[in-house]
Amino acid sequence: MAADASFDNLARQFSHLPLIDKLPNCFPDINPVDIYRAHITSILSHITGADKSLIYPVLQWTATLDKGDLMLAIPALRIKGKPDDLGKQWVEKWPESPLVEKPVHNGAFISFFFKPEPMAKTVIPMALQHKQDFGSNPANGLRDQNDPSKGRQKIVIEFSSPNIAKPFHAGHLRSTIIGGFLANLYRSAGWDVATVNYLGDWGKQYGVLALGFEKYGSEEELVKDPINHLFTVYVKISKEVAEEKEQADKLKAEGKEEEAQKILDNGVDEKARSYFKKMTEGDEQAIALWKRFRDYSIERYKQTYARLNIHFDEYSGESKVSEDEMQQAAAKLKEMGLAHEDRGALLMDFTKSVPGKEGKTLGKAILRKKDGTALYLTRDISELINRHERYKFDKMIYVIASEQDLHVKQFFKIVRMMGRDDIADKCQHVNFGLVLGMSTRKGTVKFLNDILRDVGDHMHDVMKKNEDKYSQVEDPEQIADKLGISSVMVQDMNGKRINNYTFDLSRMTSFEGDTGPYLQYAHARLCSIYRKAELSDEAIAAADLSLLTEPMAVNLLRVIAQWPDVVQNVLKTLEPTTILTYLFKLTHTLSTSYTHLRIVGSEPEVMKARLALYNSTRVVLYNGMAILGLTPIERM
Repeated sequence: MAADASFDNLARQFSHLPLIDKLPNCFPDINPVDIYRAHITSILSHITGADKSLIYPVLQWTATLDKGDLMLAIPALRIKGKPDDLGKQWVEKWPESPLVEKPVHNGAFISFFFKPEPMAKTVIPMALQHKQDFGSNPANGLRDQNDPSKGRQKIVIEFSSPNIAKPFHAGHLRSTIIGGFLANLYRSAGWDVATVNYLGDWGKQYGVLALGFEKYGSEEELVKDPINHLFTVYVKISKEVAEEKEQADKLKAEGKEEEAQKILDNGVDEKARSYFKKMTEGDEQAIALWKRFRDYSIERYKQTYARLNIHFDEYSGESKVSEDEMQQAAAKLKEMGLAHEDRGALLMDFTKSVPGKEGKTLGKAILRKKDGTALYLTRDISELINRHERYKFDKMIYVIASEQDLHVKQFFKIVRMMGRDDIADKCQHVNFGLVLGMSTRKGTVKFLNDILRDVGDHMHDVMKKNEDKYSQVEDPEQIADKLGISSVMVQDMNGKRINNYTFDLSRMTSFEGDTGPYLQYAHARLCSIYRKAELSDEAIAAADLSLLTEPMAVNLLRVIAQWPDVVQNVLKTLEPTTILTYLFKLTHTLSTSYTHLRIVGSEPEVMKARLALYNSTRVVLYNGMAILGLTPIERM
């Protein structure tokens, strides 16, 4: 949105506000704090002589309400003098303002508190008018904020990426939750988002799987439950491979080399290698069977992802990268002197090609095995170059576990060494820690459907304990499923991405404390208050907001006003916990207000004003939950 249009909208909608200066990255018609930030900037510039462009970006929102609504760290203005002395002088010179109280000076900081009445008349109409767009800023996604004709920025996010016929483990679950959050976040910021699921769908294991299916497979089971059935088949045939190897090792130990080799040459592993070779050569029958495994699995994945509010624009995979492309990438690295042959394999030795500590950290990497098989690095490089051509992206995010940090660093470094800084500069690795202590009915095998079903069942059991409430829920199983999914997702996002966390079923399904069910209950309660009040949106929009004078109402308003700033901050950190922490702060402030800000029994005009406040809270809570990927529940 261009700055001029932003100010025109503001003047038209909020005539009660003073005129404010136009400043870069200031969007006063969609972010209420920007109005105050610009107003304070004008006054501070007049008092201190500092340039407005320096003041505006250093006015920060505070962590707790007692510290104010905005805060200035005095040293940030780089003005000569002791911060404490400067602060005293500036506060003494502060004029009467229509928007903010007299600032509070404390050492090197100055705190600014917003006046309640103009804040209520600004924040609530903004939230109720923008609704699901409140907090989002489409200008973030523009290539040029002053010239929308240059179009939106394109971002590609690769996440989830399970291996077909193998368990969808906790790492894939975390990647899925974080990737879905990032896609929602960038969409809300006006970016053109493409989501890619890069499946583990190629390699010798598919030869093993094909042989296993021939021996243990069932067409009926494949169609009914492809992921579980293919995994069962794979486990059975892999057991045969392990037994053959064990038998051969035993014979070798006895000096019977020929017999051992005969077992290996005629064994499942060698047959699988030959089968996969047929796949790489395009054998129609082999490819047709592999394609069926892949297509059935993707269809089942889609159903599960839908429960998590996740959609992929592309189901890509290792199979999409041709052998020729990988060989070309390897040949180029060799030609540039970056890779060398070593006993038939192709290696990259970063300790020799990259100076200093970085080279030692990156170590060595195998690009191609001695049998000619290209490895992940070569495949990833080829796929990235193709993807850049296909999407012409401005940014590419890989959501991959921190266990793969070294692989990703090597991957990005090789792209740079190939002279493709234009691509590497746009790439970012968003990593995350481990999930500990997770188990399901299947023991250590963690299919996503199993995880969600177990948590949903547990949630259902928790709901049944309150018989009165349970009897009033229309579709308890569906609500239990949504609550269960919220439980898993909120527990996953409750700490910083890089932290490990322990999967705790009983804690995360509690309605008390900072959990998914607690957020859902807060949203459902706000919906219930709105329904029971039986007031039209028009009546609520016409409310006299100057009646919101109680401290509880003012504090709730102050937290609501922070929401667009929170979203802006998260775009820098890419931490879902920043949104979650804010939502819990909002719901805690909300829960303490119910007894003081009653709807039923209050005066008609007061009722309208309070309901306008509660509806604004509901808008923000809904929007925050939606960015995190949760489905807000209206009745429970």
